[in-house]
Amino acid sequence: MGRAIGPKCKLCRSSGEKLFLKGSRCHSDKCAMERRPYSPGQHGRSRGRKLSNYGVQLKAKQKAKKIYCVLEKQFRKYFDKADRQRGVTGTNLLCLLERRMDMVVYRMGCALSRPHARQLVRHNFFTVNGKKVTIPSYQLKVGDVVEVNTKEARQAHVRANLELTSSFKVPEWLSFEEGQLKGSFVRFPERDEMDQSIDEQLIVELYSK
Repeated sequence: MGRAIGPKCKLCRSSGEKLFLKGSRCHSDKCAMERRPYSPGQHGRSRGRKLSNYGVQLKAKQKAKKIYCVLEKQFRKYFDKADRQRGVTGTNLLCLLERRMDMVVYRMGCALSRPHARQLVRHNFFTVNGKKVTIPSYQLKVGDVVEVNTKEARQAHVRANLELTSSFKVPEWLSFEEGQLKGSFVRFPERDEMDQSIDEQLIVELYSK
């Protein structure tokens, strides 16, 4: 699976809002959206034309892909799987994305950003039910226990991250015991507990054409 390796700040600027992909930098004066709140490129300042319905739908999809650090092929697979499930397709899609291993690590406050969480998972920082998991897209199930690797250096790194993310609030559908560096997937998230800035209905309309 490929991944976007370009400047993260350009992703925020092209979306026109902060996506919080650079950890603590996003909360400081160094944030690109604070210094250059316009689209990147030569004509970034002059891009102000009204988008068509398709353009609005496409922008909503691109925004969701950037937030969850997923490329087109895998994002489409998530949509197809969500469409086959019972319930509201858009809500199912967001739930599948939130169940990713890297997203759960980020939501627990063990990483400074979503890309950082992906990197930690890839470098064997966590186990699920006592077994090594190094796949960021691994889908967690209700009852799964996520625990930091027993190696001292990895635990020290995660504890340092937790100090920086102490203001983060762990969502109710997850639990995390900071002292034991262990958390669990309690239940599937409800729509109002997931990212409110994403309009999933626009994504459904785009893929349903």
